[in-house]
Order: sequence, then C-alpha cells, then structure tokens
Amino acid sequence: MNITTKKTKTMKTKTWKEIKDNVYGNKGTPRRDELEREFEAFKIGLLLREAREKRNLTQQELGEKINKKRTYISRVENNGSNLNLKTLFDIVEKGLGGKVHISIEL
Repeated sequence: MNITTKKTKTMKTKTWKEIKDNVYGNKGTPRRDELEREFEAFKIGLLLREAREKRNLTQQELGEKINKKRTYISRVENNGSNLNLKTLFDIVEKGLGGKVHISIEL
C-alpha cells in the first residue's frame, strides 16, 4: 500500500501597505507619491458624494446651487483630482452648507 502526501503551500496574507510597497515602491518615491495623491483625491470625491446624499440633493441640484453642470459634479465625485480649492469651498459651503477643514502634514 502506497500512501502519498500532498504538499500544500501556505499563502501569506499581505497587508495593504506591503502591497503598495511591492507594487508602487516605498513612500517618498515618485510612483508611490502619485498613488497617494490620487487616493486622497478619490477620498475627497467620496466625501463630497456622501455629504450631498446626506443633504438629499441630486447632482443636478447641487450643480445649480454653485453654477456648475451635473456632469461636473459627477466627475468631481468620481475623481476629485479635477477640483480646485475655490470650487471645493463653493461645493461645501454654498452647495452643502458645510465647512472645509484642511490640514497640512510635514
């Protein structure tokens, strides 16, 4: 009677930081810094969408409040990188009745 054993590979689960380090390089490298900037812009878009939905506004209604088209609001919510500070303040303060708080880390 022959008994064979099957070797199994154990897969190590990687953290998000390890994946970013392996794929995009360490913090401070140009490719990684670009990823971090794009991610922050994406988060801004999500925050704006969430705030708009809390105010029960459509993209069209928000756009009308700040004199922008619905398609612009959609682009900002899906990719906040196309957003300048004046428009961010307009959306949050004029359109949503909120306040913007910005911090800088060194």
